[in-house]
Amino acid sequence: MLLDVDIEWLFYMEDLMTYKEIFTFQNLYLAHKKARKSKRHKKDVILFEIDLSNNLYELYKQLNGYTYQISGYHKFLIFEPKEREIQALEYKDRVVQHCLCDNYLMPLLERRLIFDNGACRRGKGTDFSRNRIKGFLRDYFKHHGHTGYYLKCDIKKYFNSISHVYLKNILDKEISDRKIKDLLFCIIDSYEYTPGHGIPMGNQTSQCFALLYLDRIDRIIKEKFRIKYYSRYMDDLILINSSKEYLIEIQNQLSNYLKEYLELEFNEKTKIGQIKKGITYLGGRFFITNTRKVIMIIDKEKISNFKIKINRINTDLNSINSYLGYLKKFNEYKMVKKLLNYKKDINARY
Repeated sequence: MLLDVDIEWLFYMEDLMTYKEIFTFQNLYLAHKKARKSKRHKKDVILFEIDLSNNLYELYKQLNGYTYQISGYHKFLIFEPKEREIQALEYKDRVVQHCLCDNYLMPLLERRLIFDNGACRRGKGTDFSRNRIKGFLRDYFKHHGHTGYYLKCDIKKYFNSISHVYLKNILDKEISDRKIKDLLFCIIDSYEYTPGHGIPMGNQTSQCFALLYLDRIDRIIKEKFRIKYYSRYMDDLILINSSKEYLIEIQNQLSNYLKEYLELEFNEKTKIGQIKKGITYLGGRFFITNTRKVIMIIDKEKISNFKIKINRINTDLNSINSYLGYLKKFNEYKMVKKLLNYKKDINARY
C-alpha cells in the first residue's frame, strides 16, 4: 500500500531576496571571495582576479540583462571516500552559484528542512550527525536497553538518478520569482547523466537540490511514521525503533514511494540490523555499552585503507595532524598512539 499523504509545504517568503537583490555587484564580489577560498593558486582564479572589476561587472551585466549562460563542465575523478566522477564548472559560474546559494537557496531551505537533515548546512555536518546518533542511542537505551533495531537506507546512485522533472516541480511550488526559477531550471538542464536525470556533483546548487529532493521522505518518516530517532546525511538515512516489523513496513512503503514519486531506489546497503551489534553511519560504527556510553570506532570497510594511508606517511606533519584530528573523533586509541609516535620521531629529527 502506498503512502496516502498530502504534506503541506509551508514557507514564509516575504523577506527572501528577489532576483535583482541577489545579483548585486556587492553580492557577486562577496561570492567571489568565498569561491576563491583555498583556491587562489589555481590558474582560473588568478586569471579572473587579474581583471577582477571588469570580470565581475561583465557577470553582473549578464545576470541582470538575463543573458547569462553556463559555460560548461570539465570532469575529473576523486578516490575518497570512494571513486567518483566530479563535474566542475568554470570559475565565473562557481561565483554565480555561491551568490545564488548563499543569498537565496540556503535561506529558503533552512525554513523547510528538518533539524536532523545534517549535510551541507551551517552549524551542522558529519560531527553534528554523529553526535545526534550518539544522543539517540543513549536516550533509546534509557527506555529500551539493547533490545531494538535500526533501518539503514542508502539511495542507489543518488545524484545521477535525480529526476529533472520532479526537481523542477518541487522548485516551482516553492519559488514565486520567475527569474530565479528560470536560472535554476537552466542550471538543472545544463547537465544530465541519463536523459532527464542527474545533477552534477561539483555544483554548489546540487548540494541544495539533493538536500531538498528527499525532504518529503524526511517528513513522512517524522510526521507519518512518528520515528523519534532519525538522521539523514544527504542520501544516508538511519531510523531507530524497538519494532523490527515496523521498520520492515516503513522500508517497504518508502521503497514504493521512492520508485513511484521520485524515480529512485534503495541500494544493496539498505538493511535492518540489531542495535546491540552496532550501527554503521558516516564512516563510523556506533555501539552502546551497559553504562550508556557510546563507543564510535572506524567502520571496518574503511579501516584497511586507513591503515595503509598511515603507513605511507613519511615526514608530512600536515598529513599527520590531519589524520590525528580525524582519529580523535573515534575511539581508536592504537591508531592515535601510532600517529603520535610518528609525530614525536619527526619532531626529534628537526
